[in-house]
Amino acid sequence: MSPPRRARTRTLAATAALVVLAATGCGGRATAGGEQVTELRYQGSVGQVTLPELAEDLGYLGDVRLDWIGNVTGGPQDVQATATGQSDFGGAFNGAIVKLASAGAPITAVVSYYGSDAQSFQGYYVLDDSPIRGPRDLIGRKVAMNTLGAHAEAVLKTWLAGGGLSPAEIRQVELVALPPVNIEQSLRQRQIDVAVLGGVIRDKAVANGGIRTVFTDYELLGAFSAGAYVFRDDFIRRNPETVKTFVTGVGKAIEWARTQPRETVVARFEAIIAKRGRNEDPSLVRYWKSSGVAGRGGVITDQEFATWIDWLAAEGELKGDKPAPGEVYTNRYNPFADGGGA
Repeated sequence: MSPPRRARTRTLAATAALVVLAATGCGGRATAGGEQVTELRYQGSVGQVTLPELAEDLGYLGDVRLDWIGNVTGGPQDVQATATGQSDFGGAFNGAIVKLASAGAPITAVVSYYGSDAQSFQGYYVLDDSPIRGPRDLIGRKVAMNTLGAHAEAVLKTWLAGGGLSPAEIRQVELVALPPVNIEQSLRQRQIDVAVLGGVIRDKAVANGGIRTVFTDYELLGAFSAGAYVFRDDFIRRNPETVKTFVTGVGKAIEWARTQPRETVVARFEAIIAKRGRNEDPSLVRYWKSSGVAGRGGVITDQEFATWIDWLAAEGELKGDKPAPGEVYTNRYNPFADGGGA
């Protein structure tokens, strides 16, 4: 069983405290003679291609190279690894970034990398014969998602509250964290009642049949960028040109994928997976439709952070005063912010 909300809040607070403590004890990476770092450590995703990986393969990162150090299943862990200096950049749901930043983690979001639109979104799925239809039907039910305290939980609780559930009733909805590749199977084996599925994993599950949608984040909130890549503040100060190259490259990769035929993008993903030799199943990328990023070139808007700042504040999950969106992100390194970048 998942821990009660109060226990989860304590866990999140303890994690944030550890991140801040570790971050204050490690300096940014440096090179001989003060040259900027040109090799970026990062975590990837099994059987999928990230935007930085696509950017590198397309030649959009110039002299900057990526150094894969392993795979990640959840955004908060990815950003925590960046905040503590284990990786150079990481990506997560904007609300998770706000939570860490408000706790003192020295990180700044620089470019959006995923979101929801009519083609790519996170859906809340049940088996065809499930009695679950609306918010009140979830009381006492198990909902599985890739990680707690992030996108899926925030959207679910927004939907539940909008459906008239009280805070006490919302706490009766049991949240379960599972690796994304295992969620569909758990639903079909009736170990959970609702599966949160997104991207190619969702499309593959839908193609397998036997499940239906309860609601989606796109239906609830419309098109929006939901997550961003972050760097440590000291890394940005020491390596501004590297950060600009990275952000520009990711922005170009977003636009390349947006403007190419779907078959061209999928073929490129399959080739990247084959070349990197990680013994992966490439079938997931064949269901790719879009990145879901709303802004051109991954440009971030205030609203994409303000929505979750307000939600977290209402949940009592922020320490101190609410941060302004501009304190958490910057478009300074993104040429698309001024209409350039092509």
